Amino acid sequence: MKRIAHWLATAWLITPGALLAADPTRTPDGFAIPQPGRRFEFPRDHGSHPDFKIEWWYVTGHLESADGRKFGFQATFFQNAGPTPNPVRTTNAFGHAPIHLAHVALLDAKTGSFLHQARLNRTGWDADSSRETLDVHNGNWSLRLADPATGRMELAGSVAGEGSFRLELTPSKPLVVFGTNGVSRKGSDPSAASHYLTFPRLAAKGEATVGTERIAVTGLAWMDHEISSSQLDANQAGWDWACVQLDDGRDLMAYRMRRTDGTTDAHSTLAWVARDGTVRHFGPDQFGWEPRGYWKSPTTGARYPNRVRITAPAFGTEPARDLYLEPLAEAQELTDALGGVAYWEGACRVLDAAGKPVGKAYLELAGYVGKLADRFK
Repeated sequence: MKRIAHWLATAWLITPGALLAADPTRTPDGFAIPQPGRRFEFPRDHGSHPDFKIEWWYVTGHLESADGRKFGFQATFFQNAGPTPNPVRTTNAFGHAPIHLAHVALLDAKTGSFLHQARLNRTGWDADSSRETLDVHNGNWSLRLADPATGRMELAGSVAGEGSFRLELTPSKPLVVFGTNGVSRKGSDPSAASHYLTFPRLAAKGEATVGTERIAVTGLAWMDHEISSSQLDANQAGWDWACVQLDDGRDLMAYRMRRTDGTTDAHSTLAWVARDGTVRHFGPDQFGWEPRGYWKSPTTGARYPNRVRITAPAFGTEPARDLYLEPLAEAQELTDALGGVAYWEGACRVLDAAGKPVGKAYLELAGYVGKLADRFK
């Protein structure tokens, strides 16, 4: 879903919950609304879609050195269109060129050090994204498709000279499309939706740098690419989201959209991804999301439920099971997110009911600082 980026974008340019225009395929300001049955073409659809208002490419993962040192990383490249969709020509005029927001984070689980940074640029101001293939950058941070035949990608990120990573990411499971008939709904408004494309399992290898120390690493990553014009519902306060990669080769994505009255929105979803890439979706009455522990930020005062039990329904021959997410470090809050919104996004281990490690996860918790629903109306 990515998720925090669209909250930030709406703070600048989007009016959430707007009524649909006469054309149900367009927002009132002319941007495309995701439609069922879209046929995706690659590598073209790995690139940007200027008919839509907001779009993001999001990678998280777990890395490990040869001696067992563990790291977590996040890189998000976000684009928000100018005031009109699909401009005939690119313009650098302030207020018209697309906005590019990016977040990078690196966790050293050994020390608990959590480095993070955000950047904001406009197209032509050291940031851009290709319309033909995956090729997006913000300064010297970049994500690009290096080999269309294998799907191999190259990712580079850094944090204020204190840490960095350069990785090759190669799919070991097919691309999946979440949602129904190509559309992932996030709220009751038909415009609150996205095309949600995901590589749930990417083999990672490369190098991480912490201070002056350069470390060869390998690991496992997850990549989301979402294409949308609004995912907001006026009655939603925030969300809890997780991607889970189990050691047995299966993957799981789940998000709980939290309403302002404390209940779970009906458009919350859990999706199992089988070993062969087959996807099955479940509604909020078919899975459980239970906070099991909290961390209070000394910076923002937010209280994040960063220990979670997910009760996942039976899928295929696999029975229903409880999965417990525990953070590799408590302090994984991004406090410098542009737009004044802090959120928690962190690397987690996954345990079964007996406490045995069974996989890896990333957990995102948004809407625990202030009232997002009020801020982004």
